[in-house]
Amino acid sequence: MTQSPVELVIFDCDGVLVDSEKICVKVDAVIMADLGCVFTEAEIIERFVGSSTEVYTAAVEERLGRRLEKGWQQRYEHLYDAAFEAELTAVDGITDVLNRLTTGVCVASNGDHAGIRRSLDITDLTRHFENRIFSAADVCRGKPAPDLFQHAARSMGVPPERCAVIEDSAYGVQAARAAGMRAFGYCGGLTPAGRLEGPGTVVFDDMRVLPELLATVTA
Repeated sequence: MTQSPVELVIFDCDGVLVDSEKICVKVDAVIMADLGCVFTEAEIIERFVGSSTEVYTAAVEERLGRRLEKGWQQRYEHLYDAAFEAELTAVDGITDVLNRLTTGVCVASNGDHAGIRRSLDITDLTRHFENRIFSAADVCRGKPAPDLFQHAARSMGVPPERCAVIEDSAYGVQAARAAGMRAFGYCGGLTPAGRLEGPGTVVFDDMRVLPELLATVTA
């Protein structure tokens, strides 16, 4: 049997490791309404799932017609904290996948380090990723730019062509392609399969099949 060329599996966090996207969409809608700019949940899913803070802020400012103060999101962090503590769970099947994988793994998320660790701690996944957690705060540009995935690969000492990225958002798979990595688009959450499809991308809806999909990758 030919050995898979994948040496490193890079996981997004929200929607891939932790089932947080539905929670975030509900909280986002509350926050935006409080700011005075109403986005429907459908709009939030379409425009913001997997996006960077910069993309999110720019869209809110455009709809409001004014600038927001620096660090405006901090006053709403308690809403996410409370919702996550009450409702957050690991994505169905991900613990089994992490126990089965024999390649290196890491996390690369547009969230900040504190938020990523909070999510992993709540869902008991931190042990799989100690010292291998990368945030958009570590680079100049978050997804859909390739910077974060490239930074993760360099830090792990693995060339891009030997990395596989597991994503659940259009921004994420776009970033993976731009980084020259294989993309696996998980459509078992909020993002429909059609938004994840594209060159160099395998789309799947059951996290438990991921090890078998990775094993079929050829050079």
